[in-house]
Amino acid sequence: MYRSNTCGELRLSDAGKNVTLAGWVQRSRKMGGMTFIDLRDRYGITQLVFNEADDKALCEEANKLGREFCIQVKGIVSERQSKNNKISTGDIEIIAKELQVLSPSLTPPFTIEDETDGGDDLRMKYRYLDIRRNAVRKNLELRHRMTILIRNFLDSKQFMEIETPVLIGSTPEGARDFVVPSRMNPGQFYALPQSPQTLKQLLMVAGIDRYFQIAKCFRDEDLRADRQPEFTQIDCEMSFVDQDDVINLFEDMARHLFKEIRGVDIPKMQQMTWQEAMKKYGSDKPDLRFGMEFVELMDVLKLGKFGVFDEAAYIGGICVPGCANYTRKQLDQLTDFVKSQQVGAKGLVYIKYNEDGSVKSSIDKFYTTDDLAKVKEAMGANNGDLVLILSGDKPNKTRTQLCSLRLEMGNRLGLMDKNVFKCLWIVDFPLFEWSDEEQRLMATHHPFTMPNPDDIPLLDEHPEQVRAKAYDFVCNGIEVGGGSLRIHDTKLQEKMFEVLGFTPERAEAQFGFLMNAFKYGAPPHAGLAFGLDRFVSILAGLDSIRDCIAFPKNNSGRDVMLDAPSALDMKQLDELQIKVDLHQEK
Repeated sequence: MYRSNTCGELRLSDAGKNVTLAGWVQRSRKMGGMTFIDLRDRYGITQLVFNEADDKALCEEANKLGREFCIQVKGIVSERQSKNNKISTGDIEIIAKELQVLSPSLTPPFTIEDETDGGDDLRMKYRYLDIRRNAVRKNLELRHRMTILIRNFLDSKQFMEIETPVLIGSTPEGARDFVVPSRMNPGQFYALPQSPQTLKQLLMVAGIDRYFQIAKCFRDEDLRADRQPEFTQIDCEMSFVDQDDVINLFEDMARHLFKEIRGVDIPKMQQMTWQEAMKKYGSDKPDLRFGMEFVELMDVLKLGKFGVFDEAAYIGGICVPGCANYTRKQLDQLTDFVKSQQVGAKGLVYIKYNEDGSVKSSIDKFYTTDDLAKVKEAMGANNGDLVLILSGDKPNKTRTQLCSLRLEMGNRLGLMDKNVFKCLWIVDFPLFEWSDEEQRLMATHHPFTMPNPDDIPLLDEHPEQVRAKAYDFVCNGIEVGGGSLRIHDTKLQEKMFEVLGFTPERAEAQFGFLMNAFKYGAPPHAGLAFGLDRFVSILAGLDSIRDCIAFPKNNSGRDVMLDAPSALDMKQLDELQIKVDLHQEK
């Protein structure tokens, strides 16, 4: 056998045992006539000792070992003289008797340590080496543990795990699809699923009642820290349930995960309407780890004294506690931040309510001391606080800009503690949102979302006012999951497609299979999907979901390790009957 024990399990109680270990050379140290090697595997590190006095040839062989050589060692467990309390095996060492090199190694392109010297691109190119690092591997171990907990929890609630197809038809109503050409059907294409949405609804029609899947999903969209072209969903659907049934069950699951993974008790989660979230935080995924709620200042500042405010459709501010001592340089930095391309505000107004009771503002010459005192009262500010104000002609756009400023201040002040978890549900989303790109109403979530029954009469004349029976699970300002009650009535689904601008022919071509299924006794049903990558990254305290994915893509959607995507050779293209302009490609 290659090993009798792992490198993380031997203890002082094992002293005197003959053991065989196998793993990788973490580091080696030569001290006089002795060589010490730290041997690493997935489970830990064990120190090996080669003594020149006992076996000179063996010691010389050990001195030839380089970093990351894969070796096998046989020896005797012995109590360590200088113990290392930083590792679990720090009380023992192995007095080596035999050594075999299983595989030599080139010098790695970066150090295989928790604090490595490798940059992101280099580590992604050699991801198989990066995963050897404890810092990366522990994220994958946490992910594994979470999926086991999720499967066991859902199994205990009578959910059935079912795999759905990966090659499906295109549904361009959502994000952009990844498409796959069909050799057997020239000129026709499969799409990779953005989610198993319609398929899990069909499973409800099929009487499965409770379904889940740890599902791979694909979206051809621009990337950022919490997005990848392929990602994993905890995808679920239930029959004969209402919104509260779904929220209560999956809140219990989330609470179970926080307790098991982090030892944290999450209290009963509040529910906040989309309208309230936008008004107070300018976001449908508010970060509640700190305050700085928005205060609307139209009545206080729209006084015919300052043209910028007088022409604005929205004036709002945040109160930053204890920051009246901000310097002009710091305030200029904040102004540059809100005027940056990523935020897009035209400027920033500040009011400093100093500790001594004096007031300093960028709008001193337009407003009296009494005016600024009314702002202080409206904001709930105290002496020593800083008030930051934005205005604009589009209320929701300005609120979004103010949200960026609020998060920037939360980050600057260290208020976004990764060991604090504030979770809530956002409900009562608008059913539709306007798309400037498409110049029409689009489904906020997807076209199968149930309208609030109270708002169905508004579908004809005022569809923009219709609320959805939808809900998002938000934690620390991140949308971790979301779902909705589904339309199970064919007539209502047809009406939904009509409002979205589908012709009957187009609706039939894309979704006829689902609408026809609804004619055969479709049960009321609802569902939810958590982003597994996002959930793991929150519980692991990561800044990016890439760090909890075994083989992620970079910010350009490329796999730099496999060098994908890449060109196909002409034989493959000819088989698929795809013409490529080689001149344009070059």
